[in-house]
Amino acid sequence: MRETHVAAGRCAGVLAASLGVLAPVAAAQAPGPGGGGGLYVATPKVSKVTCVRRCASSKRAQGGSTLKLTGSGLSTAAKVIFGGSYGSGDDLTVKVRSRSDSSISVKVPIGAITGPITVVTAEKAKSRPTRPIAILPPPPPAPNAKLSAVPGMLAGVKVETGTSRTRAYVGARRAVTFSYRITGALADAPVVELVRASDGVAVKTWTPEAVPSGEVNTISWDGSLGRKAAKPGRYSFRLSADTSAGAEVRTAQTDDSDRDAFDLYDNIFPIRGRHEFGGAAGRFGAGRAGHRHQGQDTFARCGTPLVAARGGTIKFKQYHALAGNYVVIDGAGTDVDYVYMHMAEPTPFQRGDRVYTGQRIGSVGDTGDAQGCHLHFELWTGPGWYDGGKPFDPLPSLKAWDSWS
Repeated sequence: MRETHVAAGRCAGVLAASLGVLAPVAAAQAPGPGGGGGLYVATPKVSKVTCVRRCASSKRAQGGSTLKLTGSGLSTAAKVIFGGSYGSGDDLTVKVRSRSDSSISVKVPIGAITGPITVVTAEKAKSRPTRPIAILPPPPPAPNAKLSAVPGMLAGVKVETGTSRTRAYVGARRAVTFSYRITGALADAPVVELVRASDGVAVKTWTPEAVPSGEVNTISWDGSLGRKAAKPGRYSFRLSADTSAGAEVRTAQTDDSDRDAFDLYDNIFPIRGRHEFGGAAGRFGAGRAGHRHQGQDTFARCGTPLVAARGGTIKFKQYHALAGNYVVIDGAGTDVDYVYMHMAEPTPFQRGDRVYTGQRIGSVGDTGDAQGCHLHFELWTGPGWYDGGKPFDPLPSLKAWDSWS
């Protein structure tokens, strides 16, 4: 939860003076004229976005809300892209069908964050992205941390399940644990599936060994699917098994579709205490002597815990006259580097160490060229920090992370 802490200060906040300034990005070239005889494809246009169902307060959108997109050229809309905060890594796409040229309805996917919306037609024509649409996190699933009986089971078989938390983070040491107990005779070991709420697809399957009737078994998941990180969103565990009498037991057959559900997030807000984002001088791109501010300053009391917004590998750990104590983390499962400056003390981790999402890496400080206790935070595209990558504005990401953590 974001809390307010009034503070003021200034941050040199970049190493550009001593490490070099990146060359400006070349402007994208417009494609040349195509050959004659092509079929005209209408370009969709979105002029207004309105939340019409399952909205948060003040008619604001949230995960699970239904939005009405008003505009033109929407009759052949095939999908809607909910843009995230950087690149395409956190974009979410929803398939749609339109019956009108002037409007279309779309459900906000669980896990969508504040960002622009783009409509894509069946002919691959794209609308201009809208202005960023504020999207709040959905209400959390009902907690079910303790084992409780699943209703509607067959006579002679009792199934109890529980999920350790309703909020989990990609790259955390133990994101979420599913527990279950089956009392009764089964024909074989049960199967546990991880189901993605946005489309009902089982994205991961476990086949644990059978345990005696009445004993508890557990499965833990860290938010990864193979070598890749799972998309943020709502997931749930679904258990199925065959009884010795030949009947099938499935926890998903109950009317409680949110049972054993949880929300998975890709990042956590790095300052674990009262904080504020400060004024224009601390924004990305603000003027500095000979360069531009390459991050976002967020103010908090000195000593406030700092955690890894995204787990990964320690890439650099040093002290610099401008940045003070700083650390660079190569975000696991991403091409993004996360940079933390002005830390009160050097991080205890060393280069090459693995850190987990939400793990403490240090404290807010004012070391280096800084006035006022604050975190100077940077995000860099691949291949990385001063290694061919480019910094981009971290404020939209920070605000999104702040809204749910």
